[in-house]
Amino acid sequence: MTLEPFTTLDTETKKRLSGATHSLFLKKGETPFTSTMLQEYFYVVQKGKIKTYQLNLENAKEQTIFILRTGDMFDTITLLDSQAHDVMYEVLEESEVIQMPMVLVRELITSNREFNQYFFPYLAKQMRHMEELATDISLYSTEERLIKLLLQNLDPSNILKYHLIQGLSNTEIASLIGTVRHVVERHLKKLKADGIIDGKSKKLQIDNAKKLLEKINLF
Repeated sequence: MTLEPFTTLDTETKKRLSGATHSLFLKKGETPFTSTMLQEYFYVVQKGKIKTYQLNLENAKEQTIFILRTGDMFDTITLLDSQAHDVMYEVLEESEVIQMPMVLVRELITSNREFNQYFFPYLAKQMRHMEELATDISLYSTEERLIKLLLQNLDPSNILKYHLIQGLSNTEIASLIGTVRHVVERHLKKLKADGIIDGKSKKLQIDNAKKLLEKINLF
């Protein structure tokens, strides 16, 4: 079994992981993870896209926290504090994840330096992402947040955002930046009129990245 992103761990550790894990194959639209599962097992995405989000039951507004892809891990918060985490999951496209016991992952965190070289930098990236999300929603307009997301989607150094919006609907893009679909569609229409982007929902194409960057610098 190939275990992304732990392919370069020492042979003994990889054997331990392989012996204690198994693969789950998930279909688009599934909501497969219960709070009990997430307290007992840790998951690493091998392929596909899985959304983790919060939902306001009174107005049905969603806020996407992460869209998890190959090499992404969850639930890191439950792993660290052993408490149930009040988030929801939805499979956005056919996915494969590996499931491993929380007790094993906690043991590796305390005893395996190579494992920590993967885990803690990844955890830091998640924390930075959360900080950025909170700051963006508090300080920037929806138009600014959308433009920023479009630019990050082109940046290969941004591990959590690079090529993130490929295949996503306008509704999913809206949930990423804390707004609703019709607001995103209005901003996209304006960017298309300015000759900056082209394409339809799920197949957006940036025609003029320089002009897009200049536009956000105006704010």
